[in-house]
Amino acid sequence: MKILVLGAGKQGGAAAFDLLRNPEVEQVGVADADSESLEATQARLSDRRILLHHVDVIDTESAVELLGPYDACLNAVSYWYNLDVTRAAIEAKTHVCDLGGSSEVVSQQLKLDTSAFEAGVTIVPDCGLAPGLATILAAHGIRRLDEANSVHIRVGDLPQTPSPPFSYQLGSPVQGLIDKYSERAVLIRDGVRLAVEPLTEVEELEFPEPFGKLEAFNTAGGLSTLASTFAGKVRNLDYKTIRYPGHCAMMRPLRELGFFAREPIQVGDQEVRPRELAARILGDALRGDDPDIVLVRVTVAGTKFGGRRRLEYELVDRADETTGMSALMRCTSFTASAIAQMLARGRIDRHGVVPQERCVPAEELIGELRERGLKIVQRQS
Repeated sequence: MKILVLGAGKQGGAAAFDLLRNPEVEQVGVADADSESLEATQARLSDRRILLHHVDVIDTESAVELLGPYDACLNAVSYWYNLDVTRAAIEAKTHVCDLGGSSEVVSQQLKLDTSAFEAGVTIVPDCGLAPGLATILAAHGIRRLDEANSVHIRVGDLPQTPSPPFSYQLGSPVQGLIDKYSERAVLIRDGVRLAVEPLTEVEELEFPEPFGKLEAFNTAGGLSTLASTFAGKVRNLDYKTIRYPGHCAMMRPLRELGFFAREPIQVGDQEVRPRELAARILGDALRGDDPDIVLVRVTVAGTKFGGRRRLEYELVDRADETTGMSALMRCTSFTASAIAQMLARGRIDRHGVVPQERCVPAEELIGELRERGLKIVQRQS
């Protein structure tokens, strides 16, 4: 198998690391516009199977040429490039999975479904943590029941040792965090698909010590296509982000005061975009490199053979001090790497632009992640 990784950042580097652990992968291409990032990746991984490509994915002709020789591509660049990469992959006839990041971009990718199908290409958006692993687990639970009445997805990436006042540190670009905290969250309630305000409906939940009581609240993007896939089939479906208690109460006023607004405002003789200012300030305030932890809990309740059934999937994963990888890197990039390898091996043979919850074999993914040390505990009652 020859697999290309687009992006030599944290997630791309972690994905390349995982791909190289499989002896069946004969070549791992790593492409980026930043030559320093490429050199750092090569020095860190130091494997003869790595092939570096200094390419800007904005250049469509170069992207098509780059993708052509590979069996599959794992796209780990910023989400605003995903549509361009999808178009290039269809032209190059190379399968691609990406990390998602924007429901709006995914909706544009889905419009290329017919083109991808006719080219015999599979494009799988949203193959990270949430959407990605968490939504695949939810779909798996729904399909195990005769009827699913409620599906609750709770996911968080937290510092193992919280520091006031926010008790949070950035594990990914701050722009993505602001998207989650500023855009409306899609859910299904009483059979109706709704969009509700983010940073609302705070609930308490508990994980085993040392975490104890935490909070979860509505944020955008976590369900992505899942609400459309199961519309009319699930009565209640929602996604909430997990944080340490009090975090939501500190962030909500920023949104309500307009700090996350995209429209520019006049400040003296300067035009200022509040969102860009907030990104700069929050980026500094939330910067940290303490070991993190990823918490995932997916609960599916309904009926099976006429009786009530409740299924639960839970993952607790910590940063790996041996490899220097954060828990978020492990859970995101290892999931995407496993899916990219499924594409390269033909384990996902449905062509077109296909949401991950519709095509990724969940049991196989759970097994693949278990081998990587990501232990998903399944319970039923």
